[in-house]
Amino acid sequence: MSTLLFAIAALRRPRLLVRAARAGQMDYNRNRDLRGLIESQHLSRPESLLAILLDEEARLDEARRAAAADYNVTRHVTVLIALMAEARIYAPHAA
Repeated sequence: MSTLLFAIAALRRPRLLVRAARAGQMDYNRNRDLRGLIESQHLSRPESLLAILLDEEARLDEARRAAAADYNVTRHVTVLIALMAEARIYAPHAA
């Protein structure tokens, strides 16, 4: 298993965020959902995409923990959905 997948598996987030992200995976559409999260040139490399999503999720989680005024829970859930879905797509190819 790659380092990125280990990092994703090691994430510990509030149960409500994880539940919302799991529920959102059913409607995940890679072409639609990634458009607002990352630049399109990173779609071709799964490792880059996962690294970008992990960095963005870490930034959002830091804002959540700090109770920052600009924390966006909707974006956090959207990033978690993409992170979980993309990890599932990437996992079989990482072996």
